[in-house]
Amino acid sequence: MTSGEKMANDVDVDLGHLFASLRHKWRRIAFFALAITAIAFMLAVMATPRYRAETRVLIEVRESIYTRPQSADAGERESLDGESVASQVEVISSTQILTQVARELDLASREEFEANEQSLLDRVLVIVGLKRDVGAIPPEERVLDTFREKLEVYRVENSRVIVIRFSSEDPELAARVPNAIADAYVASQRAAKAESNENATEWLEPEIADLRDRVKEAEARVAEFRARSDLLIGQNNTVLATQQLSELSSELSRVRANRSAAEARGQTVRAAIEQGAALESVPEVLASNLIQRLRERQVELRAQIADLSTTLLDNHPRIKALQSQLADLDSQIRIEARKVLEGLEQEAEMARLRERELTADLNTLKAESARADEEQVELRALEREATAQRQLLESYLTRYREAAARGDRNYLPVDARIFSRAITPSEPYFPKILPITLAAFAGSLLLMGIVVLLQELFSGRALRPATGDIEPVPQVQMPVTAEEEPPAPAIGSLGEVNVEAAAEALISTGVARAIFVSPEGDEAAATAVLVAREVADAGLRVLLLDLTASGAVSWPTLESKVYPGITNLLAAEAQFADVIHADLYSACHVIPIGTAAPDRAMRGIDRLPIIMNSLTTAYDLVIAECGAADAPAIERLMDEDTQVLVSVLDPKEESIVATASDLQEEGFGTPLLVTPTGYISPSAPPGRDVA
Repeated sequence: MTSGEKMANDVDVDLGHLFASLRHKWRRIAFFALAITAIAFMLAVMATPRYRAETRVLIEVRESIYTRPQSADAGERESLDGESVASQVEVISSTQILTQVARELDLASREEFEANEQSLLDRVLVIVGLKRDVGAIPPEERVLDTFREKLEVYRVENSRVIVIRFSSEDPELAARVPNAIADAYVASQRAAKAESNENATEWLEPEIADLRDRVKEAEARVAEFRARSDLLIGQNNTVLATQQLSELSSELSRVRANRSAAEARGQTVRAAIEQGAALESVPEVLASNLIQRLRERQVELRAQIADLSTTLLDNHPRIKALQSQLADLDSQIRIEARKVLEGLEQEAEMARLRERELTADLNTLKAESARADEEQVELRALEREATAQRQLLESYLTRYREAAARGDRNYLPVDARIFSRAITPSEPYFPKILPITLAAFAGSLLLMGIVVLLQELFSGRALRPATGDIEPVPQVQMPVTAEEEPPAPAIGSLGEVNVEAAAEALISTGVARAIFVSPEGDEAAATAVLVAREVADAGLRVLLLDLTASGAVSWPTLESKVYPGITNLLAAEAQFADVIHADLYSACHVIPIGTAAPDRAMRGIDRLPIIMNSLTTAYDLVIAECGAADAPAIERLMDEDTQVLVSVLDPKEESIVATASDLQEEGFGTPLLVTPTGYISPSAPPGRDVA
């Protein structure tokens, strides 16, 4: 791999040269920045000032708790959610409100709302059908289009505030328009509520009249059914048959209890009588007054018999008489007990008769109650219908009274409030001359600096081989004093470099042009070919321009001497693509001397600087071999980024010193002396000899 191939594959960015280009071209950068700044300043000064003002509307419920309609809470919540507020933004910017405001303020008569003028681009777009013709748009629509361009309506994030912003050339108009839009919006909302209220009353009137008739009919059906079904209402709003059934059931239970008690008492008395038990233990017997008196008499007789028995014997007539009376009393007590038993049995029998009677009545009332229940179901259905109709009528009457009262008192609060009205702005928001000017200056400086850096970077002039540091190229130091002319330098004091060093010097310095002068003739001119190939092998785009009289530079690189070249380009007989050819040995491009007549080519010599500028733009390095030319001859090829080189075969040749001195005196700087001595060319491609 050759050294050129190594440098092509491994290069570094020369930051020193890259940023030095900004210093070298500061005049161009400053001119461009000042020009752009001046243009921006003039445009800002000449621009029509624009003013902007804004009005803020708060969406909130304006209804008080004293006048709020019934069941209004749900509607209030719906009017305050995000979607409702966003919908109000669309209402404010609707065509209806904007048209109303445009007519009230007579915006069509203002110049800023007239869009009759069309630019050339607009006319082209109209012709191709990409834009509507302004003349074909109705005037009112044109005003609305301009109106919308100047208007901005938006909702403040996370709030219920809507901002209405308008810009205009007239500061008073900038404040009047948003205020007018806000007023029109509030008026439209109030009108919408009034219309809704009026529509509600108009709809409720016939509905209420119809409901009144239906309520009467429903209540009449209830009364008619109650009368027809004989459903008498007792206490606690119950049917009389049901109430009687309940009372009769209670009475039957009481009678059954009395009957059971009477039967139980009778059995007790009967058992005592039949068993001969003491009747004084039976409560029912003891409860009889007669038996109680007989028992008292019996006690008295027993007491007398006991007293007499202490003095008399049992057979004594008095004792016998008393004992006879005592036996009669026992018989009477038993007779009275049997009477009590009969009374109890009669009481039980009466209870049984009453029970049977009540049972029969209960069965009758059960059938009557069942029928009443069936009719009660139908009655309740009729009553429910009548109640529903009555409640609906009452709700309609309430709403009708509310709507009528609002309409009569003109109380229709809008759920929006203008809490910040636009005021006439004192300063325009556009143009801000100083910020625009400063921004244009800073932006143009930055842009031009970037362009220059990119040009240097992509042209390769800011790249250097990464194989190591390049040895410094000896330069001729020519001390000059004011008293004397600089002496002619000696050959040995100039110093020479071989082909590789010269190529590395051109790459490292990043020059755009290299002008070779060969005082020793065509043989020395081959040095330019060697240097061009070395630079091309390093990976840079190189063009070799043959300006020798004999074409000695280009013919070793091409297959023929009859290719069109620089003379054809100067004579306007060919284009760049026709005169640029590829070197057979390297990646270098070559422009030969050409085939045009020299006198005709010389008539176009003034085009040579233009050609050089074009080639410099397209290539990283342009190498021009001028042969044995003097300083005035190469002046047309020079610019601020040019390196002059002198080809040297014999260091002792006096013409070399003379040429170097001449170039230095003409202000072309110290030339670089290049010699092919010691240079070994790379191996030639197959089938070719080393040129």
